[in-house]
Amino acid sequence: MAVDIQYAVPTWNQIYDMLLSQAEKIRAIYQVEVVVGIARGGLVPARVLADLLDAPNFATIQVEFYVDIAKTTAEPTLKQPLSTFVNDKKTLLVDDIADHGASLQLAKNHLQTQGAAEVKTATLYLKPHSALQPDFYEKQTQSWVVFPWDTKETLRKILQRKTGKRQTNGEIAKIVKAGLPKQLANKLLEEMR
Repeated sequence: MAVDIQYAVPTWNQIYDMLLSQAEKIRAIYQVEVVVGIARGGLVPARVLADLLDAPNFATIQVEFYVDIAKTTAEPTLKQPLSTFVNDKKTLLVDDIADHGASLQLAKNHLQTQGAAEVKTATLYLKPHSALQPDFYEKQTQSWVVFPWDTKETLRKILQRKTGKRQTNGEIAKIVKAGLPKQLANKLLEEMR
């Protein structure tokens, strides 16, 4: 029997408002010297936070864990190491969501082994079952979050499943009901079919 996945679809404006709120909280207690975005999901929020915090340095790290909607490999893998030096720097590690927390923990451990003076973590969303609670997060959710930067990827994964047309259409309808504009969904689906 298939798992009944619920979806959340935040808009760009909602995300920017969350990041404005988060930047204010971070700025109040932490002087960021380097912002590190976890590729791929954390790149956009990390870049925006770097701007909002006037952070002098920006870097990336790539961790791979998810293989499908709500499906992971056994363990996260470091696919691309840190792109800059963090030695003796106060570092903010950013991802879009702390789901299991394993990717965030792997990246945080890597930054610590690279000599970061201190590592704080930030995500937009936190799942209650996450093994690592970020130092900063804006919302808790049980839903699968469809971010604007991974909308097509989510729809593609639904189409690639061998579930039949009725179930595929049902999943897409749930995403539209959660907030994805129907016109955008149709445009992306037409492009992929």
